[in-house]
Amino acid sequence: MFSFRTTPLGEQLDKVLLEGRVGCFCTQNCWDPQTGKYMYELFSERGNLAQIFTPRDTELTPETNHIEFSQESLEGLDALVVEIQDVGSRYFNYTRDVMQLLSWRARMQEGPSIYIVDHLNPAGRIVEGSAPSVESDIWTPKVAHRHALTLGELCNLYCNELDAKFPLHVISALAHSSHQLLPWQIAPASDIPGMFTCSLYSGGGLWNNTAITPGIGTARPYEYIGAPFIKPGKASELPGADGAILRSCSFTPAAGRYKGERCYGFQIILEPGGQYHSLLHTLQLMRYFAEHYSQFEITPQLLVKVADPVMAEYLKGGITFDIVQEHVKIEEQKWIRKAKRYILYDDAPYRIK
Repeated sequence: MFSFRTTPLGEQLDKVLLEGRVGCFCTQNCWDPQTGKYMYELFSERGNLAQIFTPRDTELTPETNHIEFSQESLEGLDALVVEIQDVGSRYFNYTRDVMQLLSWRARMQEGPSIYIVDHLNPAGRIVEGSAPSVESDIWTPKVAHRHALTLGELCNLYCNELDAKFPLHVISALAHSSHQLLPWQIAPASDIPGMFTCSLYSGGGLWNNTAITPGIGTARPYEYIGAPFIKPGKASELPGADGAILRSCSFTPAAGRYKGERCYGFQIILEPGGQYHSLLHTLQLMRYFAEHYSQFEITPQLLVKVADPVMAEYLKGGITFDIVQEHVKIEEQKWIRKAKRYILYDDAPYRIK
């Protein structure tokens, strides 16, 4: 059973929300600017808050976080309210945690009804890349690299593919005051801090599985890429892309790979009003570094994350970029046709032409 609710969570009259044992699965993005309270405080004040599932570290811990839970921890709950801020790319950790939650709930004969407090997608309705066509991470949703859906739309799609029978209810992103906040005012995660990060993550998130750091442990992750072995050089020597310019730079990460080491590399600067295809540009940059630096390697983990044999072949040097470009165009068109079946809002996904 699926429903789309257009009134705020606090006005929902479902008996399980008013009187049942409620669990809250959330991040810092469940704060309501109108009331000045977090979502779980609603149920704490009602006296029926049974459990809170939150990230294991503080919200600005520089390492990557997860929300830890077990299938057993869901037992005995009547309702589970989910509120995180998705960032628009399929490999975002908290979204993968939600997909794991839905999968485990689908295996339970009895369990809580699931309520998704939706948020607008800060990466917008732009689509990049392809849905996985080979084996990928088990909890990664089978959507495009930059999928253009909200979390509520993703959950509806995922439950349909699971053929899940449990009740799934989505509270509209327009029904509560959090949509008044700009997406970057409360960071969705420690490595997604700024205004432009979500537009860079669909490609930038792939650097985490290479010998080059995407600036984790700096103030501008995914805008900066580099490593100690990169030779300082001119940005004009690298592949360029519409919607962005490159400049050479250096940085020293305070955490993560190369912590405390001086790295050389480049900053990706988005042009005002431009549309930047982060995934395609990242593939080009990786091919460049693979051809110019023996220290750069294509890891098995990276290929699992890419989950596309054409892109993998390009990274290995087997085909030219024009073949990848045409392949991505076709795959994006296919994904848009599928995604439109799950849209809950007026605007529709589109690709960069």
